[in-house]
Amino acid sequence: MNNRRRVEGIVTSNKMEKTVVVQTTRTFRHPLYGKVVQANRKLVAHDELGAGVGDEVRLVESRPLSKTKRWVVQEILQKEEHLEVTE
Repeated sequence: MNNRRRVEGIVTSNKMEKTVVVQTTRTFRHPLYGKVVQANRKLVAHDELGAGVGDEVRLVESRPLSKTKRWVVQEILQKEEHLEVTE
């Protein structure tokens, strides 16, 4: 195992080729007030696996692949169930 960072998040956009935008959520206590706070961050990741919007994925840190891409989709943890509407 290497010491690259790994994070989990939800895919919010897959409109680019081989690239997805993943939103990660971090929960922590505010240092002064003690209130539980959620901080969201959008990460741009390289995707060879074909993740769709709503899928839960695990990202692994990598070398810079482009101006904004610093992460790679390691695995798809849970696929989003898309309901088909038939009339």
